[in-house]
Amino acid sequence: MEENKYSLQGIFYGVDINNPKEKDLYYLSEIDDLKTGQNVVVETPFGIELGKINRKKVTKEIINSEENVRKVIRVATEEDLSQNKTNIELQQNVRKDVDEAIKNLELQMKVVDIRYTLDQAKVLISYVADERVDFRNLLKDLANILKCRIELRQIGTRDRSAIVGGIGVCGLPLCCSTFLKEFDGISINMAKNQMLSLNISKISGQCGKLLCCLKYEDGQYTIAKQGMPKIGFKLKYKGKMYKIDSINYISEQVKLSNEDNEVEMITVEELRGLKHD
Repeated sequence: MEENKYSLQGIFYGVDINNPKEKDLYYLSEIDDLKTGQNVVVETPFGIELGKINRKKVTKEIINSEENVRKVIRVATEEDLSQNKTNIELQQNVRKDVDEAIKNLELQMKVVDIRYTLDQAKVLISYVADERVDFRNLLKDLANILKCRIELRQIGTRDRSAIVGGIGVCGLPLCCSTFLKEFDGISINMAKNQMLSLNISKISGQCGKLLCCLKYEDGQYTIAKQGMPKIGFKLKYKGKMYKIDSINYISEQVKLSNEDNEVEMITVEELRGLKHD
């Protein structure tokens, strides 16, 4: 019977690695005094990598699957940090060789990122392409150049934005390149629910897809709108019939107008107390 990883002696930690789209993993260490911000060498699904402690002593209760558990191999040494710096320089240097190999084979693909494991045993080349690419010949050419195991991974436009990074329309770094590890389904109905402009260019991110943040407050809007009349509904206010022009659920202000072009501003609380047709 396979040994349960949760029963192993040690402490679970959260660790950041140099991959914005790596799913949340928890790392088991026999060292009980690791500090937040400390560099460590860890075992990841990709291979041996350099990481940094971001959460100390994670409780086992929040770990929902043994598949999310990996091992802290050691505290990073000066040699590890130097090797990581060397790898970063190497990744930049081989980029030209990889791009040239792709060009020579006339493949319709564009490299987004090249990443080595800490021990240089493996390299991951992430790329975007409109269609599936037959890269068998490319692998042969790259094997002669890179001299290590090679993994070619086609990614989508959202993953590309996560790797490249940037600043969103909010003025902050992209969610996908900082804390957002998984992409949830985003629909235009979320924009409608929040009464946002349906101008696609205004509600799309750098990836060209609908903004991931559309989902953040969607549930709150759904709750706030429960039992509320819709835009255009008519109601009696101060002895006159008005219709609802707009509702701002953030400021809790409601705009009413009537046939005489009179405009009234009331609160959401007041609106809830009025009868409407």
